[in-house]
Amino acid sequence: MPAAAGVYGWHFKEPPHLELDAGRLLYVGIAPRYMANRTSTQNLRKRVRYHYRGNAAGSTLRLTLGCLLGLELRRVGSGNRMTFGKAGEAALSQWMADNAQVCWVEQKEPWASESQLITELDLPLNLDQNRHNAFHSWLNEIRAQARERARKLPISS
Repeated sequence: MPAAAGVYGWHFKEPPHLELDAGRLLYVGIAPRYMANRTSTQNLRKRVRYHYRGNAAGSTLRLTLGCLLGLELRRVGSGNRMTFGKAGEAALSQWMADNAQVCWVEQKEPWASESQLITELDLPLNLDQNRHNAFHSWLNEIRAQARERARKLPISS
């Protein structure tokens, strides 16, 4: 994975939900995002690595996958951040290592094509700019329910 700007896409050998097909493109992202008042330090390598090794608080893809896989979202730290906890994040990372496949295209200004990709492709795991997708409302609700349950639970260490 290059340390360059570009667009990345996620496929899964085993889909995270029964209604999703194995092997097809389910999610796209960009690195870096457009920032009018400063320069982003993100690149393809950093962003994809965070999706693989980070946590649900910093990766909408991880949040979505964990919710679809039935992991329990929890408030952590001060209670403002939500992750799947150490064990859940580790389980998600292992599931991703076993199932996720990433493709990418280097592109100097990836934000220039993000909207077009989301509009023209069927990307059920993208929520931003994707209300037209048939999976959007249901996925948004699943994530909202997970957050609501997490708010009712004690803060996890």
